[in-house]
Amino acid sequence: MTVTVRDLRSEDRAEVEAFAHVRHLALPHILWTPEAIVHNLAHTHPDARFRSLVAEEDGEVVGTAQVQLAYDSPEPGQGMLNIYVHPDRIRRGAGDLLVRAAERHLAGHGATKLFAWVLDEPANRAFAERRGYRASRSAHFLRLDLTGGALPPLQSPAPGVELRSAADFADDPRPLFELDAATTSDEPSDVDAELTDYETWVEEIWKHPLLDRELTTIALVEGHPAAFSLAWTDAATGRYATAMTGTARPYRGRGLAKLAKNDSLHRARAAGYTVALTGNDTGNGPMLGINKWFGYEICASEVRYVRELA
Repeated sequence: MTVTVRDLRSEDRAEVEAFAHVRHLALPHILWTPEAIVHNLAHTHPDARFRSLVAEEDGEVVGTAQVQLAYDSPEPGQGMLNIYVHPDRIRRGAGDLLVRAAERHLAGHGATKLFAWVLDEPANRAFAERRGYRASRSAHFLRLDLTGGALPPLQSPAPGVELRSAADFADDPRPLFELDAATTSDEPSDVDAELTDYETWVEEIWKHPLLDRELTTIALVEGHPAAFSLAWTDAATGRYATAMTGTARPYRGRGLAKLAKNDSLHRARAAGYTVALTGNDTGNGPMLGINKWFGYEICASEVRYVRELA
């Protein structure tokens, strides 16, 4: 049996669904939908050189890769590749071919330092290390059953604090862009990012098909957006995910992120969502503490691997 690698055909609905299915089987702690996969291909900034690759065996999609340059980082020459293979089709060459294709693509566009997330399991880590990657930082996936135990009770905002949804900013989301940019720059990562292009943010984030504007909560202080909890949802599976929670520096230490996330979680449960997902860098103690307070439990971990190209 021969395994081949090529670009995902975004116009082929069945193939996109197969891509999403393989990703879900390999990494069920993240929301994968065909609409989101197509959106990423169509709307990621051209400077990212973004590609989605498939490994195919006898007409079946058995492996996937998403590959891009860190175009929004102040440090040039950084590339990212994330490879996931169908759990029942491992050790048949798909992963190796996807890595080679991804590395060629990134190197061809000037990348000299590559980053890849790898599930924290012996076989996955050994796969990365055999290919010259070294372990860096780590992160946890967390899960909360919204049908089980009670959420912390809702709290009334302090005087001068107001909770709003992202839908309330539909006519002008720029204040949310500015808040997202301010908090993203402080996000723990070995690849720094700077959000400076409002129009790109609108296309990539504000118009993303997983973004649930009704369930995304913003805490305003004296009318100024100060903290937020950004919600992604997949109504077909009843899953809700927190894609980002953050507070602008001048407003930290006042419990605003916890207030916003609690509001969003309560409304997600009322809307019928049954599972809440999120992820945290293992060094982000404050956010891990907040999620523990909500009742989230760690369900898996991953390690960021790095490779320097000659």
